[in-house]
Amino acid sequence: MKRFEVSHVIKVLCAGLLVVLASCSAPVAPAPYAASMEVGTADTARARPASYAQKRTHAEPRPGLGTSWGNEVESPISYTNFKRSSDKPNAVEKILYNDAEGVDAMAGPDTRTNNGLVKAKGGLVEWGIKSGWGYSKNVYGRGNRFVVGSMGKNYSLVVKNLSNSRLEIVLSVDGLDVMDGKPASFAKRGYIVSPGHTLTVDGFRTSEDAVAAFKFSTVGASYSNLRHNTTRNVGVIGMAVFTEKGVDPWKWSKRELERRRNASPFAEAPPVRAR
Repeated sequence: MKRFEVSHVIKVLCAGLLVVLASCSAPVAPAPYAASMEVGTADTARARPASYAQKRTHAEPRPGLGTSWGNEVESPISYTNFKRSSDKPNAVEKILYNDAEGVDAMAGPDTRTNNGLVKAKGGLVEWGIKSGWGYSKNVYGRGNRFVVGSMGKNYSLVVKNLSNSRLEIVLSVDGLDVMDGKPASFAKRGYIVSPGHTLTVDGFRTSEDAVAAFKFSTVGASYSNLRHNTTRNVGVIGMAVFTEKGVDPWKWSKRELERRRNASPFAEAPPVRAR
């Protein structure tokens, strides 16, 4: 079984949950295992390159950004076992992306911004989008998190495991699963991420060794439009987090370790008067 540093990833494939170690997962439709870096699993079939795009009817032009099928990027993975604690994710998050003008229009006038990774609900992971030399700017407004992208630039999804156990991370871009490029679902498997490790997904998986880079494009040139003849979910990135069955992700939290380190061997009891 192969593991890599920094973007250690595991992809879970099903049943016995085969997990793939890598920065992205590989697919092979319904199988009994998961994919991991030590990252997760994926019930997935390989996505075909944009050259396989099906014939489509004329799509109504839409402004803003989408995600196209970029150049091939090396991203080896391996498999491992991972059984989910529940079919229901422990956390579900989304990021809406667009160009600067689009984000301004969607977020409204009352906004705040920051950069870098942001904790997801429940605190199991923090995640964000990396493009160019650093993390994309986060904009918050009208109850949503937005990220500003730049036309023609590649980007990556970054997820850091903050818990004390392995987690399965299922990701989607424009409503498509990153493992197979097909419509996303909680039932599909994702990447397995070890405690304290960071998963970096650079694109849609094309094999166990490579991915097609995520690249900001026009909506019309998006992979969703060219391959699936739809732009309905263009502009959204999704993440579902699953914990492992029988494992408490916070069992050895920093707080618990600190309490044990500071435990007193001679705790003083209230003084008792001798007779």
